[in-house]
Amino acid sequence: MKRLLLFALPLMLAAFASTPARAAVKSDPVEYRHGDATLSGWLVYDGAAKDKQAGVLLVHDWMGATAHQREQAEELAAQGYVVLVADVYGKGVRPADAGAASAEAGKYYKDRTLLRARVNAGLDFLSSRPQVDATRLAVTGYCFGGLAALELARSGAPLRAVVTFHGGLSSAGPDDAKNIKAPVLVLHGADDPYTKQADVTAFMDEMRAAGKDWQVVQYSGAVHSFTDPRAGADNSRGAAYNASADRRSWKAMSDFLAETLAK
Repeated sequence: MKRLLLFALPLMLAAFASTPARAAVKSDPVEYRHGDATLSGWLVYDGAAKDKQAGVLLVHDWMGATAHQREQAEELAAQGYVVLVADVYGKGVRPADAGAASAEAGKYYKDRTLLRARVNAGLDFLSSRPQVDATRLAVTGYCFGGLAALELARSGAPLRAVVTFHGGLSSAGPDDAKNIKAPVLVLHGADDPYTKQADVTAFMDEMRAAGKDWQVVQYSGAVHSFTDPRAGADNSRGAAYNASADRRSWKAMSDFLAETLAK
């Protein structure tokens, strides 16, 4: 019994140590605007924090801003960031299935100017929050949101870090990479059939030509959507959850943000 207690004690202490940070995290529904469009998401932050914190814009996948992104934002907020779950599509526009999601995301793939405007509206809203240190801003995005994060950076937004998870890498104007002001971390499934190795190579060439600070990390055995449990476990479908890639990529992002967003 004594040995069992000695083994369990560190786990119990770790659990108690992490509980207060999570307990203080608040998720407030918010609305903001881009022109005539109303956009809706969540502002997620540590309600017990006394000082201003770095801000992270989290851009959704092709299904729109859902509770899945809110949960991711809560994990980030527990690390000491104010997180806005951004909304690119608009209030109430939440695709019901993959077909509708493809059609909605396609509008923004085709109109990068509109995409950049929508994510910049989110960044403006985040940076204006009283809890946020507007000199320390980052963006992270998943799938469609990964492309949106890169387009925000390519627009010249005042960022300190850019992170993408299994995101699109294409650019409507590769010369726009010269506008990027922040280091870029791309977290990618090595077997992703949608963003292929040719796309990865083109992205790296784009970054090299612009002389930017970038990293590409590829996870073996991982396909598209490797961070999303909703994707199932069948790699043959092209999109599937991969627990090890999910864990490792989250750690890579956490370390990257801790470095780039430090005071």
